[in-house]
Amino acid sequence: QVHLMESGGGLVQPGGSLKLSCAASGITFKIHTMDWNRQAPGKQRELVARISSTGTTTYEDSVKGRFTISRDNDRNRVYLQMNSLNPEDTAVYYCCVSRGGSTYWGRGTQVTVSS
Repeated sequence: QVHLMESGGGLVQPGGSLKLSCAASGITFKIHTMDWNRQAPGKQRELVARISSTGTTTYEDSVKGRFTISRDNDRNRVYLQMNSLNPEDTAVYYCCVSRGGSTYWGRGTQVTVSS
């Protein structure tokens, strides 16, 4: 059974930083591409960052240069370091993985950027 659990969200002031973590189980973690997505109130869920099994990363344009996705295959974790946060980054952040034609999601972690 695939299980993803996000942590690390919270309230931060504009310009601040947070590091999100996603713990994965039930998969052979090191072979899978892992994604971070987010969903802001009233908006569709969007892909924020992706890291392949080989470590290749891609980012949504608005977070390039501010967010960094990384992974630790020994700990079955994927991370999202978020710097220079602004109110537009406020959203629930989810990690997800696709396996066997299905996509699995965690329950998400809330990030709120506000003064």
